Amino acid sequence: MKHELPPLPYDYDALAPVLSERAMRLHHDRHHQTYVDNLNKALEGHPELQGVPVEDLLKDLDQLPADLRTPIRNQGGGHANHTLYWSLLCMPDSTEMPASLGRELERAFGDVEAFKTRFSTAAVSLFGSGYAWLAVDGAGKLEIMQLQNQDTPLSFGRTPLLTVDVWEHAYYPDYENRRAEWIKAWWRIVNWEAVAERLQEAQPTRSSNEDLRPGDFAS
Repeated sequence: MKHELPPLPYDYDALAPVLSERAMRLHHDRHHQTYVDNLNKALEGHPELQGVPVEDLLKDLDQLPADLRTPIRNQGGGHANHTLYWSLLCMPDSTEMPASLGRELERAFGDVEAFKTRFSTAAVSLFGSGYAWLAVDGAGKLEIMQLQNQDTPLSFGRTPLLTVDVWEHAYYPDYENRRAEWIKAWWRIVNWEAVAERLQEAQPTRSSNEDLRPGDFAS
């Protein structure tokens, strides 16, 4: 079973003016497609692994055959990271942060603005290409991670909750080399409801009064 490029969960122009239709078509149809194609090529000699979800492959790279570890890390990571990334974006200014998520960010970082500042700094200061991440470990601890290239928190025993792509192909068509400007604009297209849902799924033992509730939004 071959891996396939998932369609975007919105139209190519849905994120404008933060990201243009041209930028989205280039990023999704060409760059993400290339990761999928290269992942399938790498798995051609390993039929026993072709039906395994790419996220599961990334969780334990050391258990893979030696010839697959680098291709899965790079090409599989590129496929998994982009698939998650698309799902965490939405039309500009169309979602608010659920209060349950806001409380978790306050516990971990002091307040929501402190989290945003630290996350933005991680994204802007990452050397070369990669992603900034908000992730949660098995104990429920939130952390911000800087990972280069197509590395993923999955390979470090973490569950990714939020990410921003700082490879140049993610923003160069619209922002050229102005990464800080890209990060500032990117906050407008974060799908906070999706982030909150991912956190709730990663913390199934949370008490009921901490669950995501419909209409429970931070001010």
